[in-house]
Amino acid sequence: MEEILRVEHLHKKYDDLGVLEDVSLSVHKGEVIAIIGPSGCGKSTFLRCLNGLEDIQDGRVILHDEIINPCDDVKKLQKSREKIGMVFQSYDLFPHKTILQNVTLAPVKVQKRDKAEVEAEAMELLTRVGLESKKSNYPRQLSGGQKQRVAIVRALIMHPEILLLDEITAALDTEMVREVLEVVLSLAKEGRTMIIVTHELQFARAVADRVIFMDGGNIVEEGAPDEFFDHPRTERTRKFLDNERFTVTEQPS
Repeated sequence: MEEILRVEHLHKKYDDLGVLEDVSLSVHKGEVIAIIGPSGCGKSTFLRCLNGLEDIQDGRVILHDEIINPCDDVKKLQKSREKIGMVFQSYDLFPHKTILQNVTLAPVKVQKRDKAEVEAEAMELLTRVGLESKKSNYPRQLSGGQKQRVAIVRALIMHPEILLLDEITAALDTEMVREVLEVVLSLAKEGRTMIIVTHELQFARAVADRVIFMDGGNIVEEGAPDEFFDHPRTERTRKFLDNERFTVTEQPS
């Protein structure tokens, strides 16, 4: 399988606080990787380092054979970000623009693509996620799940080689979570390359080719979903999974 992204001995610090410590990872074309772990372990920071939103202190992030982090060339970094799309927990939609304008802005302004062509593709994607009727609405008129589906469409229309999804269901209620996860599952079935930070363990098991457990800024364990969840190799992973299962079981109905 073709390697598309490689992370070599990545270190990230904020002042004197170490966030990521010697993290290495290889990602292959069409692979879906789910990253789980306790809050504050560096999962989201790791994603932001992958497309250059965060500077790193040591190591390299390589897309194909091109180093994208560290990178001091602003234009080169911008091109790299187009290849590595990212969807955030907070949607980050422009409140003063319609849904169609939110989706089409970057491909028209940044990639200089034909507006009519982009709008046609945008409508195809919005139809696919069930939001074609919302094209003229503004973000304030949408539910959280609908906004997140728009954010996914906005990332897809840039034709990224890799899609990074950062806790995209964390702020949603149960029904909205289902809406968003169904979209992500359909993308996985298409063979999209994705790295997903999530706290939804059942979803990680269903969608991922590989699950990674991070703690303390390190990759503690990784493996195929069934093996990872049914037969964790490290004590730290076992404790985390047991705690998460207990928390889900004890949630009030």
